[in-house]
Amino acid sequence: MADRRLGLLLSTSPSHPSVETVVQLALAALRQGVEVYIYLIDEGVKVATDPRYLGLMNTGAKMSVCAYGCQQHGVPTVSIDSRASLSGLVVLSGIIDGCDRFLAFT
Repeated sequence: MADRRLGLLLSTSPSHPSVETVVQLALAALRQGVEVYIYLIDEGVKVATDPRYLGLMNTGAKMSVCAYGCQQHGVPTVSIDSRASLSGLVVLSGIIDGCDRFLAFT
């Protein structure tokens, strides 16, 4: 199963239930040996400093944060953990293309 990849997109505000859903899906996938790629966009960039999302990176998830989304929603890019990638839609396109499954929470 190590060759399996799951992509997760989150665009909702920190108060939306999807924030926790993404965490739980990512943890379940990681426990099964699936590579997990998380892309935060729009209001989803506001969870980039959330301890749950930092914990996902500690357990092996790869996280990308939309740099434009940070600018639009007042999230200082210096506050983003250096393990996360500040990126744009080209990276999102690569995640979608490179994953076996891709789920968007919008």
